[in-house]
Amino acid sequence: MPKWMKFILALFLLPVCAGAVSTMAMVIQQSGRIETIWVPFAAGVACWVVIYILLPRPMWIYVVGHEFTHALWGWAFGARLKKFKATSKGGHVVLTKSNFLIALAPYFFPVYSTVVILVFVAGHLLFGWRRYQAFFHLCLGMTYAFHLALTAHVLQSRQSDVTDQGYFFSGVIIFLGNITVLLLGIPLLGGHTGVLTVLRWWLESTAQVVQRLAALV
Repeated sequence: MPKWMKFILALFLLPVCAGAVSTMAMVIQQSGRIETIWVPFAAGVACWVVIYILLPRPMWIYVVGHEFTHALWGWAFGARLKKFKATSKGGHVVLTKSNFLIALAPYFFPVYSTVVILVFVAGHLLFGWRRYQAFFHLCLGMTYAFHLALTAHVLQSRQSDVTDQGYFFSGVIIFLGNITVLLLGIPLLGGHTGVLTVLRWWLESTAQVVQRLAALV
């Protein structure tokens, strides 16, 4: 798909972005007990901020996750991994096929947060870890803040993944990817609102944005 078509597609996705923001506000309001979800999550974010400010940035850990995410999404689309390299100064993977989701996945898919979620779900199913929910959200807050902070850091330099897709298109896809993870993840973890309900809210909010734009025209 040429860049000019991606630019037009990104324009049409802007109402979806606005609808997602409105839906996020509703999801947070319905997310459940603040002391077991949001307080530990905020504490995890604060822990990462302290680490980020006071200690050297763990770039090797980030780069490994970044390149692994390329490979993971490549596998999901049927690509084969031919080369994998990750160092603290950068890395790259060689896959037999690519698309914009594979290219941009590391910027919107928090792979370490996903690992935390999978470990907690497995632990809950096998050992009844529900009572450790606060600690889980602490770890989730740390890993998600890690993802956001270091993604923002690497985006300050020229990234071929982004430039090849176009800055505007990449920005819209990265935003939608990150907020989709939250819109689907919070209901699954909190259990107070169903995913289908959230998707309906998102569709309705997007439709309202489109109606307002149409009224202005």
